[in-house]
Amino acid sequence: MLKLSVFMSPTGAHVGGWRHPDAVTDAGFNFAPWLDLVKLLERGKFDMMFLADGNGVNGITTPDLLAANPTLRPVVFEPTTLLAALAPHTKRLGLVATATTTYEEPFGVARRFASLDLVSGGRVGWNVVTTSNVEDALNFNRDEHVERTNRFDRAEEFVDVVKGLWDSWAADAFTRDKESGQFLDPAKVQMLNHKGTHFQVRGPLNAARSPQGQPVIVVAGASDEAKELAARAADVLFTVNETKESAQKFYADVKGRMAKYGRTPDQLNIFPGASIFVGKTAADAEKLYADLQALIPDKLGVSMLSKLLSFDLSSYDPSGPLPAIEGDVVGIGSFRAMIIEMAKRDKLSIRETYQRVLPARGHVLMKGDAKQVADQMQDWLESKACDGFNLVASHLPGGLEQIVDHLVPELQARGIFRKEYEGKTLREHLGVAAPERKIHAKSA
Repeated sequence: MLKLSVFMSPTGAHVGGWRHPDAVTDAGFNFAPWLDLVKLLERGKFDMMFLADGNGVNGITTPDLLAANPTLRPVVFEPTTLLAALAPHTKRLGLVATATTTYEEPFGVARRFASLDLVSGGRVGWNVVTTSNVEDALNFNRDEHVERTNRFDRAEEFVDVVKGLWDSWAADAFTRDKESGQFLDPAKVQMLNHKGTHFQVRGPLNAARSPQGQPVIVVAGASDEAKELAARAADVLFTVNETKESAQKFYADVKGRMAKYGRTPDQLNIFPGASIFVGKTAADAEKLYADLQALIPDKLGVSMLSKLLSFDLSSYDPSGPLPAIEGDVVGIGSFRAMIIEMAKRDKLSIRETYQRVLPARGHVLMKGDAKQVADQMQDWLESKACDGFNLVASHLPGGLEQIVDHLVPELQARGIFRKEYEGKTLREHLGVAAPERKIHAKSA
């Protein structure tokens, strides 16, 4: 069965989406629109919604770009706070939020997500990131971003510590026996006593065991380090693949890495991102796409592409080819490499490159009526290019309404997507079993 996540950006995914006449524009600082959005997602029977996050104003050093491009998320709710507020207004929808391993501490992340999982009844996932915006470092007593190898080395240990803390309590540790006077069984709690390269954490966590065993672990990325982390520890991997062929290669690569960690391929769901433009008719989808594309002027498009490539393109003719991109990048290197390869492969001009990248953020673009889009999604699923998709809608709520009202019924009619939720927890939606509680050697 196809699994579906939705990447929820406050103004939608398309750079010009916020300018659509019916678009919500204040969801970055107004809670009210989110109530309708999560109800729409739950009506669509989506596995989960995903909130990306950063720890700074992305683009603050480029004011012209920042002024015209809210997809940089200049202001957003802290995601776990937002999800805690939304959890009581949903019953089945999975709730996934980002937290960085580079600028946070394991105990705080473990406690925050464990608490949110209890509040939601077992529907929470943690999106593990090492932080892509290099300027975020300046908000954490640093002069520059942490080098990639160190970031991922820290991330691996961070995840291990968090998962260890989530195993602090047995599921039946709290007896709450009023007659005997025993509230909990001390034999069913364990210290972590972790001492590693980056962290020293005693534990235990002051939060009970998750209703789903542990919150779901999500990793995003396409680097070798991200692939290894996902193969070893994740339940879901978000990735960027523009073609089915590249997605198939990526899928086989990551799944093939799992055996050395004692895991089977079905324990990890791989979700390429997909930008969806769907309408009642193909013409409707084409019109929406064309209308939004017309809202990307050259100045904005070139500036945004320059940021994604970490290379200033302002002095180049937008009608000319993408020049040789030089210099190292500290942030999302795999995304940058994908853009460069795409432009070279398809002989795209700078303008054609940003027009290709910005509507879909490098993800595969699926456009047409419900049958045409569903054909693509089913082909990717059956060709072992994915287990599902992380969908992005052009604007909110309209782009998402088109997906729910047109695409979802078509997928359901084909028998490849649920008509009703089968379970209550996010793990049940995704088909990944609850992990067994591990007894730490020093606590045995």
